[in-house]
Amino acid sequence: MNPIFEEHPHRRYNPLTDSWVLVSPHRAKRPWQGQVEKVAGDDRPAYDETCYLCPTNTRMNGEVNPDYQDVYIFNNDFAALLEDTPAHSFEEDELFKAETERGLGRVICFSPRHDLTVPEMEEVAIRKVVDAWIDEYLTLGGKDFINYVQIFENKGFVMGCSNPHPHGQIWASSSVPDEPMKKQIAQLKYWQKNQRSLLADYIEKELIKQERVLFENEHFVALVPYWAVWPFETMIVPKRKMARISDMTDAEKDAFANAYKRLTVRYDNLFETSFPYSAGVHQAPTDGEAHDEWHWHFVFYPPLLRSATVKKFMVGYEMLANPQRDITAEKSAAVLRALSEIHYKTK
Repeated sequence: MNPIFEEHPHRRYNPLTDSWVLVSPHRAKRPWQGQVEKVAGDDRPAYDETCYLCPTNTRMNGEVNPDYQDVYIFNNDFAALLEDTPAHSFEEDELFKAETERGLGRVICFSPRHDLTVPEMEEVAIRKVVDAWIDEYLTLGGKDFINYVQIFENKGFVMGCSNPHPHGQIWASSSVPDEPMKKQIAQLKYWQKNQRSLLADYIEKELIKQERVLFENEHFVALVPYWAVWPFETMIVPKRKMARISDMTDAEKDAFANAYKRLTVRYDNLFETSFPYSAGVHQAPTDGEAHDEWHWHFVFYPPLLRSATVKKFMVGYEMLANPQRDITAEKSAAVLRALSEIHYKTK
């Protein structure tokens, strides 16, 4: 990395979304930079009788959860998308448009244990989550009115997660949402020009540079992307070009579960707290097209900046102009790379 970019404001280009981020590394010299504040430990019980996601408990709609032993999936009781939404559109002129959106919402409980999070789960249990994601992607994506399946996890109350029980969600929609569509357009443009995967070329170069790579296993690379917006944003990318998670072999599924656990353990160790984030899979639409241009990947957007209690907000300039960050991707990668892969609770 050119030294001038390590000390001076600059913009970095994100080829996946055709957008820019402002990097202001000189702001890292502010006196509070690097402060770490420990918070009280998480002592949730393994079973909580008031939790609507725990086994055998009754949910808000009156349904009772089974005594599940690993992964449990059900239709979201308060889904943002509904299957029976009637088709309708409105267009007064080019300035006033609306259309109904049909879809489905699913909740996936990762474990019956109320007191666990992904970094505290065994890899074999995480692999069951991966298998469930694949099944849901194929099942929901196989419906004729579903064109995109968004799999994601919100971890932590700071991310608006209303229940600490380990779980994620799946929103399947009739249209392709904005963020995946940006990546769809950018990857297709790169594929048509080079007949190669944008992300395959990207991680090949990152593995040579080793400036932002956190770790790798046989099938996946975990890194801080060059264009990261959030302070400790990361991405897990398969080394083999694949359009969708259902393309993985059994060995790749195991390797993905391994990378998922290893990365989230590092997150928890950063501030010795259950580290909040929003994470999710970006992959090919389920519109029946081959999508040779797509290279699926798993992104993490964590909000913490300098301690367990200080959050990075996207406000002011970030909302009015474009995203901005104070520490370089290389610095955050160095911090994450140096962390142990043994969870702080077990040390």
